[in-house]
Amino acid sequence: MNEPSWETDDFVLPGVPDAFQRLWTPHREAYQSKGQDQVTGQHDCPFCAAPERSDEDSLIVARGQTCYVLLNLYPYNPGHLLVCPYRHVPDLTDLTEEESAEFTALSQQSMRALREESNPAGFNLGINQGKVGGAGIAAHLHQHVIPRWSGDTNFLPIVARTQALSVTLGEIRRLVAEAWRDA
Repeated sequence: MNEPSWETDDFVLPGVPDAFQRLWTPHREAYQSKGQDQVTGQHDCPFCAAPERSDEDSLIVARGQTCYVLLNLYPYNPGHLLVCPYRHVPDLTDLTEEESAEFTALSQQSMRALREESNPAGFNLGINQGKVGGAGIAAHLHQHVIPRWSGDTNFLPIVARTQALSVTLGEIRRLVAEAWRDA
């Protein structure tokens, strides 16, 4: 009888190579283990603090009556927006009807403004609901509006801790805010 071999995928034990290639990102451990727990309430929530500062300082693109839109400080792509209610609520089901309507309208307007400004080929829209659902800040609801272009994915953020952004966040905020008025 032949001995099982990791090369033939007969079994896999911890520490034994398998058929998967991995990109290790140990620098993200602090975020994954503690990042979500750093926001415990309104007093330490960046989404509650943002509207109290200037649009430029908080990267806010647009303000509504119950919700607002700002650039993601850690974008996947240039123009990665977040739609947030002003009210500190964790779950989509916590929104009032008025907040829900504006949350959706601002998400739609975000897409229009990004199309006007940078002509993306598509979008990722999503809410990572709760810690287990992957929310970076689970305590305050927010929706991602991410512009996408063909071939826009790369591994620089993972392997080199580097993002390939063609302009500064401040410049992107200015451009999207201008396009917001035109869209």
